Amino acid sequence: MAITRDDVIRALDAVTISGTPLSGSGRLSEIAIDPSGRISFAIAADPTQAAALEPTRMAAERAVKSLPGATSVFVSLTADRPAAANRPSPSAAGAAAPAAPRRAPPQPKPQALPGIRHVVAVASGKGGVGKSTLSCNLALALKAQGLRVGLLDADIYGPSAPKLFGLVGKPRLVGERMLEPLDGYGVKVMSIGFLVEEGSAMIWRGPMVMSAITQLLREVAWGELDVLIVDMPPGTGDAQLTMAQATPLAGAVIVSTPQDLALIDARRGVSMFQKVEVPILGVVENMATFVCPHCGTATPIFGHGGARHEAERLGVPFLGEVPLVMEIRETSDAGRPVVATRPDGPHAKIFGEIAAALWTRLSRDSGARQAPRIVFD
Repeated sequence: MAITRDDVIRALDAVTISGTPLSGSGRLSEIAIDPSGRISFAIAADPTQAAALEPTRMAAERAVKSLPGATSVFVSLTADRPAAANRPSPSAAGAAAPAAPRRAPPQPKPQALPGIRHVVAVASGKGGVGKSTLSCNLALALKAQGLRVGLLDADIYGPSAPKLFGLVGKPRLVGERMLEPLDGYGVKVMSIGFLVEEGSAMIWRGPMVMSAITQLLREVAWGELDVLIVDMPPGTGDAQLTMAQATPLAGAVIVSTPQDLALIDARRGVSMFQKVEVPILGVVENMATFVCPHCGTATPIFGHGGARHEAERLGVPFLGEVPLVMEIRETSDAGRPVVATRPDGPHAKIFGEIAAALWTRLSRDSGARQAPRIVFD
């Protein structure tokens, strides 16, 4: 019999918070249940309460896991800004009362990831530029150079890593909290796509997304890694700020196609990372030219060289360009990435050169970067 929302609520009746059942506390988010028995929800919590409410979060997980048919449970703590209705109105506080000084929101404390030498964000200002395909093959190219590599798929709304690596199943629980990443051709891979049904819509607000990324980053048994590639969602929003604030990133790689429309958004990506003091390790031009699979003629259907020129204009490194070819698309769709399945081919060589340039940059700056403190005006 399928688990219902009422079943979950009844299970949470036994978990209390400040003497009130969690189910009636008003702190629960929407409860997502997929047909395979995977359940996820969030508990609203002020950032200052996070440590104190961790036992409550764990108790909620245990309570829901006890339901017959529950295969996995994902519970996070989230924080929203106080609602305007909870603030005193001018009439209640007195029209002449001075406004209280505005405080900067609490900032997460940056914590290094034990055993991981370099965390690299692969980002783009917009979607559709092939960032996830690049992240996958870049991780495999770094592994081919003898490095220990992991990949975190941080795109909560549109996870791609399970498809790209041809991985199915869910992570094994290691101990009380840690998840064991899946193995994709020798790369350790973690994605929200392993925890929810394929095709399920993740209708989550920003704080829940931020909490999920933090847990996928820190509650995974990555082991010893030389590089952790983080495949970021497109844009310059919550996920990017979470990574910049809470993780000492070694830097970011920006992916763009050559045309002006994509480059406008790539500039925004570069600007965002520079503002939060994350080094730009380089720019990659994807889909640089279309190579005809029949005659081999290269056609710059999106233009050519735009990302290289933009990198020069911005004063950041240019790591290389990847052509738009059928083989890369076909192997990606099949879960057989070209770097793993044709390591001696011309396209694997291109990704290998980009990986070598990236590793040179990382090796040059081996000091740990402290995550910035971001204050919003």
